[in-house]
Amino acid sequence: MSTEHFVGVDVSKDKLDVAVYPTNELFVVDNNQAGADELIQILEKLHPALIVFESTGGYEMLAVTTLYTAGLPVVVINARQVRDFAKSIGKLAKTDAIDAKVIAHFASAVKPKQRALKDKVTQELTALVTRRRQIVEMIVAESNRLSSATKSSRRDIKTHIRWLKKRLAQIDTQIKGQIGKSPIFCQKDKILQSTPGVGPTTSATLICNVPELGTLDRKKIASLIGLAPMNRDSGRLRGRRMIWGGRAHVRAALYMSTLSAVQFNPVIHQFYCRLRNAGKCHKVAMTACMRKLLTILNAMIRDQHCWNNP
Repeated sequence: MSTEHFVGVDVSKDKLDVAVYPTNELFVVDNNQAGADELIQILEKLHPALIVFESTGGYEMLAVTTLYTAGLPVVVINARQVRDFAKSIGKLAKTDAIDAKVIAHFASAVKPKQRALKDKVTQELTALVTRRRQIVEMIVAESNRLSSATKSSRRDIKTHIRWLKKRLAQIDTQIKGQIGKSPIFCQKDKILQSTPGVGPTTSATLICNVPELGTLDRKKIASLIGLAPMNRDSGRLRGRRMIWGGRAHVRAALYMSTLSAVQFNPVIHQFYCRLRNAGKCHKVAMTACMRKLLTILNAMIRDQHCWNNP
């Protein structure tokens, strides 16, 4: 009986540490096109059941895309999952080689499901949405500095804020153009923005970061985004339900849309008022409204219909 091999890849800017489970083979290749091509040659001979990369903010994408194009079974996972798994098996030390072995062990034990990689248009849209978020964060940071800045610094900060706002407008135009390149994206954007409270930013965030929208039921989509209430009960303790995990950037976009929807969307407004009248605090009511808004958007994309006050 042949042994299945699982590969774990720890990614850094300059190199890829690769481990094979259960043989404990370990090797290193450069994190560039030549290194990715070398990795393909090695792994094609191995016939791995699964190759798992740890998400590192983009450094993994060249190798992942190259291996995926070559037809190898590749999946990218959240770094927190790997770290929690390492603690659970008593691996507290942390080096690149150890991390690669832990990832390979994780691949064998958990067998995370593969997902299709984003196509080029989606990758470019994701990069633009990410850049927009970064610019907004810089505007907020510079605005906060104004209150304590000296007179000589205030002029420079205000100039920088004006430039950032101009660049933000340019990014918004680029995002709109990128969505326009895909008929599928255009249709999704039309449906999402027909909902009172949902604007271009939230629509673009959902399109590029939640490809599962419309394909999952309401419980699964809420859990995926991190809006499903989790039990916190043990023994006699009966704790409050809390949300946990999920896609934080998507939640942030949904929160801003929900703030608007509470005012202008009749369904969400009524739901919010009912919860507040029942004694729920603002934070709990807002989280419930975010979940309801996400459920509505999920159903609209599934059924391919625009807002009609469902």
